[in-house]
Amino acid sequence: MAPKEKELTVGVDLGGTKIQAAVVDLDGRVVGTHRTATDVDGGPSKAVADIVRSVHACAPDMSAIGAVGVGVAGQVDSATGSVRSAPNLGWRDFPLADRLEQVLGLPVVVENDVRAITWGVWQHGAGRGIDDLVVLFVGTGVGGGIVSGGELLTGDRGVAGELGHATLVAEGRLCTCGRRGCIEAYTGGWAIAARAREAIEADPEAGLGMVDAAGKGEVTAIVVSQAAADGDPLAKELLEETGRYLGSAAVGLVHALNPRRIVLGGGVVDGNPFLVDAVASAVEAGAIPIFAERLEVRQAELGSRAGVVGSASLARRRLQKRSNA
Repeated sequence: MAPKEKELTVGVDLGGTKIQAAVVDLDGRVVGTHRTATDVDGGPSKAVADIVRSVHACAPDMSAIGAVGVGVAGQVDSATGSVRSAPNLGWRDFPLADRLEQVLGLPVVVENDVRAITWGVWQHGAGRGIDDLVVLFVGTGVGGGIVSGGELLTGDRGVAGELGHATLVAEGRLCTCGRRGCIEAYTGGWAIAARAREAIEADPEAGLGMVDAAGKGEVTAIVVSQAAADGDPLAKELLEETGRYLGSAAVGLVHALNPRRIVLGGGVVDGNPFLVDAVASAVEAGAIPIFAERLEVRQAELGSRAGVVGSASLARRRLQKRSNA
């Protein structure tokens, strides 16, 4: 088999709503893809079967594939590839890498989804050429990853980078993790929706624009963004407040990690790109000058490919390190 063929890797993005698999080459280009809905009720065994089918669907010739990388929305033991906790999937302590290797007959690397995305951003996206990088993805939840001194930080138990659960407000809003005051509890999509519903309840007249935008559905973060784009004052205020929360969070991260660049992505940022400038302005105004003087804040570039590109690229890198050890 020609060496070039083995430079292909499959990346899998496993979340609470979808399983996306893609064949990725050395340059981070997607050359084949397949997507299916996640059957959360089917449990881990059904997910394994669906991942295997997705891998074969996007890579009919498995002899050309060198490895498979999987990014999971949850806490992952990077050393073993075991999913310690994935609330959106309802999993605890599931040996995902081992199960997939048994079926696929290929090396499998499993990592937290946003750490995998961070690797992809660093290698193939808006973090290229930067050895000190913070990646913050704001979607339904908030996840992050850190590159420091040219290394992806994983921490003692392989779970470093849960930036969304760093405390922003002491004894603040209740988060889905069960703790209070997390960054996610103020800026995640579910939290924006919750804050919007509270604001509507407090002032129904002011909330009419968002209620109308929702129609017969619930007020979600997408609805808030749509209403703000249409000029609704309360929706605009909620998103501006979200920008201030993100900016405050970024100042703390900058002081802790001294990155050269912050890359912001995820559905909330993609739908409200002004948040990138809001964070940049907050850091410029609020950070100690030496921390901010060279810092850049940019929006992620990879879009919906970020998860699969990052997972595939990280799997390739981890296997290279193993073979060189």
